[in-house]
Amino acid sequence: MSSSSDQDDAPDGGEDSPLFRRRVVGPSPGAGGVADVPVAQSLIKVASNVCFSLFVLAVLVVTVVAVTYQPPDPWLQSSAAITTSLSRVLPNSTFLVPDDSLLPTGEDFNSSAAVPPRARAEANQDDASAAVAAASAAAAADATCDPNAPLNCSDPRVLAAVKAFNAKAFFRKSIVFLSYEAPVAGPKPGQCDVAWRFRNRREKSWRRYRDYRRFSLTSGDGCALDIVKVGKFRSGTNAARHLKGPKNSRVVAPPVDAEINDTIPVVGSEAEFKKGKYLYYMRGGDHCKSMNQFIWSFLCGLGEAKFLNRTFVMDLDMCLSGAHTVDGKDVDGKDFRYYFDFEHLKESVSVVEEGDFLKDWKRWDKKKGPGRITVRKVPSYKVTPMQLKRDKSNIIWRQFVGQEPENYWYRVCEGRAAKVIQRPWYAIWKSKRLMNIVTEIAGRMDWDYDGLHVVRGWKAQNKQMYPNLDADTSPDAIVNKVTKLVKPMRNLYIATNEPFYNYFDKLRSHFHVHLLDDYKQLWSNTSEWYNETTVLSGGKPVPFDEYMRVIVDTEVFYRSKTQVETFNNLTRDCKDGINTCNL
Repeated sequence: MSSSSDQDDAPDGGEDSPLFRRRVVGPSPGAGGVADVPVAQSLIKVASNVCFSLFVLAVLVVTVVAVTYQPPDPWLQSSAAITTSLSRVLPNSTFLVPDDSLLPTGEDFNSSAAVPPRARAEANQDDASAAVAAASAAAAADATCDPNAPLNCSDPRVLAAVKAFNAKAFFRKSIVFLSYEAPVAGPKPGQCDVAWRFRNRREKSWRRYRDYRRFSLTSGDGCALDIVKVGKFRSGTNAARHLKGPKNSRVVAPPVDAEINDTIPVVGSEAEFKKGKYLYYMRGGDHCKSMNQFIWSFLCGLGEAKFLNRTFVMDLDMCLSGAHTVDGKDVDGKDFRYYFDFEHLKESVSVVEEGDFLKDWKRWDKKKGPGRITVRKVPSYKVTPMQLKRDKSNIIWRQFVGQEPENYWYRVCEGRAAKVIQRPWYAIWKSKRLMNIVTEIAGRMDWDYDGLHVVRGWKAQNKQMYPNLDADTSPDAIVNKVTKLVKPMRNLYIATNEPFYNYFDKLRSHFHVHLLDDYKQLWSNTSEWYNETTVLSGGKPVPFDEYMRVIVDTEVFYRSKTQVETFNNLTRDCKDGINTCNL
């Protein structure tokens, strides 16, 4: 009876409940050696063990990734095409570079670049430029004036009228006005020449440019001035800056960009030289290679110098590869500053010029004694930057004396070094002298034009890699496709490597066609570019070579509104040849 009573008095969760399962686990104190374990508790323990194991595995994976992951260069993140062009290296480390490609630089993809304080201040000033111009014009209208008095260009109303006109005329265009200069008198009464600085919103860099135009003004309502005629881009030559010519000379020197400062930095004293730490790359097999390989290697050297906290010794003397010349022959004796912005480079990283550096080294080095300059010679790229990190020598001298490809600079940044060396792409901008030509071409079309990029050359002749390109870029095929993509009678700038100027004549009945050769005067012997490059070359004329043409041609195309490209719009072929469209 008692057992029956006990069983009847057991709660719902008793031993007969389905929540319990009898399991023999051994003797139990005070019991018959049998223990009961709830199934729910066992499931919870199993689940917790599985979750903990997954957590440990996840931590391990994250740790391995954090240790081994190396973020790619920002330059290589710009597009899949760029990644392919520089990562496709043959087993013998020779670059596969098309001769019609333009090397993008830091200003093309560094959208998060820091804004210089001066540019930020000017941008803030520009934000209110339209309001200021309107307020100035309104104030001028309320003033007392003589409408019959001759126009005085120093009158504040002139600048107010120009600001108001520009704010309205360029409202929908990509121009940002940064600052204005005081108007000066034009050649005739009623004309004033006004200069200003501006930047282009289509550029990711905060590079400034200069324009000066001629304005014809007349009295309007009240005391306000009305602008009745405006000259084209850089038509106000009285507001341009000219070089100081010889005394009593009647020849007017061409204008110059006074804001370019690409003078060579020098070491001030012997003590300063011996206190410094330098990384010196001897000329290797990259000399006279394609521009892509040159920059890839050059940035490797800059990256190692930054990693070692040293000043990089650079050679301004370049060799233009035959891949970028008309006759296919290499041309030595080119200046780095012809193609790239040396002023921006020396402001971004620590560099000295090789010629002056070698002179100072020879002059101040004492062969014996405490004043001796210490040198670490590195004969092979296989000595990694990590091995040189603690070296105390004044000069680390990498000597690339082996055979190709063992003597390529960029071999230093391969292997384990690729995980620690960051190439400073932000330091490389295109030459401002070339970009001034780009700006002037775009300015002459008032930044209101469409672009067509036609790639032909050797690609159109290679039927095996590009079976359709030649036919797809024939004059009739281009007319048929472009007229469907661009509105009629628009300014159409054609960037192309097609050598025959009249090849695009069939487009002229549909558009206002512009080609690079239409602007030859911008690099003629009377141009700003010619004058400035002649100074760099020591008085020798500098030819406007094929790589310069590619830079200008492509950059003008990049600033167009509607862009029609060869491999996206005109042809069925792939950019890098057959069966490469998805790479």
